[in-house]
Amino acid sequence: MSEKYLRFLEPQSGRIYYGLLDNDRVTPLQDPPWQSVKKENKTFNLNDVILKAPVEPGKIICIGLNYHAHVQASQSADKAPDYPLIFLKPPSSVIGPQENIVHPSQSERVDYEAELGVVIGRTAHKVTPADAESCIFGYTCVNDVTARDLQKKDGQWSRAKGFDTFCPVGPWIVTRLNYQDVLVEGILNGKVKQSGRTSLMIFDIPYLISYISAIMTLYPGDLISTGTPAGIAPMKPGDVIEVKVEGIGSLINRMI
Repeated sequence: MSEKYLRFLEPQSGRIYYGLLDNDRVTPLQDPPWQSVKKENKTFNLNDVILKAPVEPGKIICIGLNYHAHVQASQSADKAPDYPLIFLKPPSSVIGPQENIVHPSQSERVDYEAELGVVIGRTAHKVTPADAESCIFGYTCVNDVTARDLQKKDGQWSRAKGFDTFCPVGPWIVTRLNYQDVLVEGILNGKVKQSGRTSLMIFDIPYLISYISAIMTLYPGDLISTGTPAGIAPMKPGDVIEVKVEGIGSLINRMI
């Protein structure tokens, strides 16, 4: 049975907890859930707490050009990559549900990228694809926000992908998901702009975990963002972007 884990601010105490969500009740946990599920002796109503990003990753590993349709629509690639194109976002880019994406003054074009995120649950070092699934704690929604003009200008992606607020994550982590075939959507101001199934990925999730873990050790709480379907486009201040993943829910943020 799938469970939902989140991080939340309890306004009265000002404390931030990890928590287990059951219907509309949240039970605080003493530790991150991939460490233990020791419960506090209290519960809160979901409507009375403020959701934060459900994970504080030590590192965020993202995959570029991982859907065939995105490759076909891309101006920067004429064929599917032969191996996963990985890049990193800094932990300082992470924000949670309903938090604002800030349009940086350095950029004239900032795009949304709706993605399925994978949260690592145990240390993974040079694991095989067959063993990779056992390293997964759960799944969440990610928006790989990108300053597209800076990405093209720089020739590498650190600045374009790394601004504060450029990695919305949430609303929670789901522990079980048919990750091989779920619908990922990007919805801008109520209109579906991206729609693609994970079955159309070029490199599947076990392969990605194996590939990445042969380069860098993955630790519990690390986050992998698995690539975006076709349909990326700019956002402007005032726009509301929703990343919706079948079986997880919706991550909603506004650009300011």
